[in-house]
Amino acid sequence: MAKSKRPAPTDGAFILKLVLYVVLGSLWLKVNSNGFSSTVPIPLGLGIGLIFSSHEHFRIDRKIEYGVLVVAALIGVMAPYGLFVGF
Repeated sequence: MAKSKRPAPTDGAFILKLVLYVVLGSLWLKVNSNGFSSTVPIPLGLGIGLIFSSHEHFRIDRKIEYGVLVVAALIGVMAPYGLFVGF
C-alpha cells in the first residue's frame, strides 16, 4: 500500500494563519464597572487562539503560533480597540 502524501501548505496559507493569530491574539474583553475607576482586561482572543492552534490540522510550528499569539496579546492590551463592556 502506498502512503498518500499530504499536500504541503502554501505560503499564502501560512501568511493567512499568522494574520488570523495576530487578529485573535489582539482581541481583549475590557470590563469597566461604574463603581470602580479601573478597567479589567480579559484576554478573550488569546484563549480562542490557543484552542484553535491546538486543534488545527495544518500545523505550522506550534512555538511560532504561540509566540505570535502572545506578542499580539501584549500589543492588543495596550491598543485602544477591542470589546468594551460597561455596567
